[in-house]
Amino acid sequence: MSNSDAGVPIKNYASPKIQPDDILAITVSSLSAESNVIYNNVLLPANGNVGTLAEKINEGYLVDKNGFINFPVIGKVALAGLTKEEAIEKMTDLIKTQVKNPIVNVRFINFKVTVIGEVTKPATFVVETEKINVLEALGLAGDMTEFGRRENVLIIREKDGIRTSARLNLNNKAVLTSPFYYLQQNDIVYVEPDNKVKTAQTAPGNRLIGIWSALITTAGFVLITIYN
Repeated sequence: MSNSDAGVPIKNYASPKIQPDDILAITVSSLSAESNVIYNNVLLPANGNVGTLAEKINEGYLVDKNGFINFPVIGKVALAGLTKEEAIEKMTDLIKTQVKNPIVNVRFINFKVTVIGEVTKPATFVVETEKINVLEALGLAGDMTEFGRRENVLIIREKDGIRTSARLNLNNKAVLTSPFYYLQQNDIVYVEPDNKVKTAQTAPGNRLIGIWSALITTAGFVLITIYN
């Protein structure tokens, strides 16, 4: 009998929703080269021709504190609270009143998570895709140190002005179904130290044992070298 679990559908992933201070890349493709220039925030070269000389003048659209972006021609558009797919649908409906058959793409530029505590490389990571789980985030941080508590990883989340948190036991497969297993924009992953292990390994007596072991090993290599 196989010990592997049967495949189960993923039900705990929720598409991130756009929030104030998010930066969105919004691109528009259509049969109109002029419209493409306008909607994609590029600057025409001096000769007025659209081509490889066109220069981008805006790397993204900031969602203001009221949840709006300021989009060329259309003006202010409320996007906060929408998923990326919903934002694409809304922008497409607005743009197609000006351009025939536009293809709109929306993505997060600044989707980031922070991993701190007992990890090898604590840092804030900008994620290329909006779908990242806690294990992948720990991988970006070089995994936990030997002192990290895998059974008590803290996830801190701020959404719509409300801060929530949860503790995950990575030794238990039930973590895979937690609503905090997949991370959201600006989540913080904090790996707590196992203070008992850390204290034991850094106690003066243990440090002396480590030093003597190193000295004995070095002396052994020296003797081998001399007598060989």
